[in-house]
Amino acid sequence: MATVTAPTAEPGTTTGPARANRRSDRARSEERLGWMLAGPAFVVMVAVTGYPMLRAVYQSLFSYRITAPDEREFIGLKNYTTVLTDSLWWTDVGTTVFITVVTVLIELVIGFAFASVMHRLVFGRRTVRTSILVPYGIITVVAAYAWQYAFALDSGFVNNWFGLDDFAWFSQRWSAIAVIILAEVWKTTPFISLLLLAGLAQVPVELGEAAKVDGATWWQRLSRVTLPNMKPAIMVALLFRTLDAYRIFDTVFIMTGGAQDTETVSFLAYRQVISRTEIGLGSAVSVLLFLTVVLIAFLFIKGFKTDLSQVRGNQ
Repeated sequence: MATVTAPTAEPGTTTGPARANRRSDRARSEERLGWMLAGPAFVVMVAVTGYPMLRAVYQSLFSYRITAPDEREFIGLKNYTTVLTDSLWWTDVGTTVFITVVTVLIELVIGFAFASVMHRLVFGRRTVRTSILVPYGIITVVAAYAWQYAFALDSGFVNNWFGLDDFAWFSQRWSAIAVIILAEVWKTTPFISLLLLAGLAQVPVELGEAAKVDGATWWQRLSRVTLPNMKPAIMVALLFRTLDAYRIFDTVFIMTGGAQDTETVSFLAYRQVISRTEIGLGSAVSVLLFLTVVLIAFLFIKGFKTDLSQVRGNQ
C-alpha cells in the first residue's frame, strides 16, 4: 500500500497555529490603532452628548414647565406613565415606524441597483459617484422646502404633470406621508448606495464567475453568492439608515408641521418642549426615543449575527 506523507512547509512559511497567532496579533494591533485614532473624538462626543442626555433623564423625573419654574415638583416616573398610556404616543410611534420601514426598504432596493451600476462602470466612475451624492449633500431643510413646493396645491408642478389640479397632497394623511417618504428616499438613497458599493467590492469576483460557469442563474448568483458576502455591509447600511430615519424631524416639520396625523416621535418631543413648554414631559419623550433607538440597534446587531470585522476584510 502506498503511503501518503504530510506536506512539509516551505522555508519561510508558517503553519496554521502560527499564522492564526500572527493574524490575531495583527487584529489586536489594528484595534489599538483604531482606539488611538478614534479615542479623542469618542471622548469629546461622550462629553458633548453625555451631559444633555443625563440632564434629560433628570428633568424627566419632574413636573416642570418653563413658564412656571416655581411650581417644579419631583414626580418620579409619572411622566413616563403619562406618555406610555397616551394613545398619541403610540400613534406617533406607528407613524414613525411606518415611515422608517418603507423608506429604508425602498432605499435598500434602489441603493443596491445604483451600487451595482457603479460597481460595473469602467469609465467615469468618479463622475458618477460624485453626481449621485448631490442629493445627499443638500441640507435636509432645503430639500424639504423644495419637495413641499413641488407638491403644493397652488404653486406645485407635480399636479400639472399628472393632471391633478385640485388634489391637495398635504391635506390627507397618507398622501402627505407618501411625499415625506419620497423626499427622504430621494435625499438619502445615495448614502445607502455608497455603503452597498463598498460591500460589493468585498465580494470575490471568482465566486460569481464560478457560479456562472456552473449554470447558476442571475437570481441564484445574487441570492447565494453576492448577498451572503455582502451581509456585513448590508447590516451597517440598514443600521445607520434605520436609526437616522427613526429620528426623522426636519422633513415633517417643514412639510406638514405634524398635521394630518403625520407627527413623529421626534416631533412629539419638540412640541412638548417648545410649543407646550412641558420640560419634564418632553424630556420623558426624548428619553423614550433614545431607548427605542438603542433597542433598534441591539435588535439589528443580534438579528444579523454578523461579525463587523468582515467589513474591513478580516476573516
